[in-house]
Amino acid sequence: MKRLLIFILCVVCASAVQVYAQTDSRMVQPDLQTTEFFDPTKEENEIPYQFSTDWRIEAGYVQSNERKLDTIAVYKHGIRLGATIDFNLPHNFSVQTGALATLTYGVDEQHWRSQSQESSQIEVINHNLVQLQLTIPVRAYYHITLWKELRMFFFAGPQLHIGLLNYDIIDNQTSDLCTEWLQSIGARLDNYDRYAQKEIFRSNIQFGIGGGLEWDRYRLQAGYDFGLNNLQRASLLPNQTMNEWGWMCTFSYKF
Repeated sequence: MKRLLIFILCVVCASAVQVYAQTDSRMVQPDLQTTEFFDPTKEENEIPYQFSTDWRIEAGYVQSNERKLDTIAVYKHGIRLGATIDFNLPHNFSVQTGALATLTYGVDEQHWRSQSQESSQIEVINHNLVQLQLTIPVRAYYHITLWKELRMFFFAGPQLHIGLLNYDIIDNQTSDLCTEWLQSIGARLDNYDRYAQKEIFRSNIQFGIGGGLEWDRYRLQAGYDFGLNNLQRASLLPNQTMNEWGWMCTFSYKF
């Protein structure tokens, strides 16, 4: 009887040790179904696209130039200030539009041959040009993440300028004979608005390309715009055309 009790006690102890070993083994072995780093049995779920918009204020430097076939390009320098809105699309794309004021100033030195038979010198009229335009861009952006919140982007698309003011302040330095001749052919020698006098068109359509960098809420970009349409509405010379090209460098803040 004593040997039987010892035998039963040994069997119970052996069973208990085996159950504990199995339980401990399951606790030590990693569970592939619950690991945080890699799960071969679970497909990665993509983040679904959600439509959103980004509002920004933008300011910066612009340089434009009036290109004519018969004269040297007139360069104008100025500033741009306004607001834009980005419509965020899938696959790192976005579309931007907005409304910005572009104010520029430049000097056009116009040369005329002297009307005096005793002299062949060139006489000069300085045109001080002050231009104010409403700028409306429609551009497509593509973003590339470089590191954390640092992104590089490229953009391309059309841009519309609507002319509000293009004032010509004239400094006439010609002689009396040349002045009389200029008046006889209808040249303007007084200050005037080139838009109001229907000398040039108000609508200026351009196509621009560029790029820049973006960090958190801040964006720095630069680009060049190519003039597409003829702006010359009336001219003293036949077949005279004019296009306005330019480049810009602006800084914007997302709020």
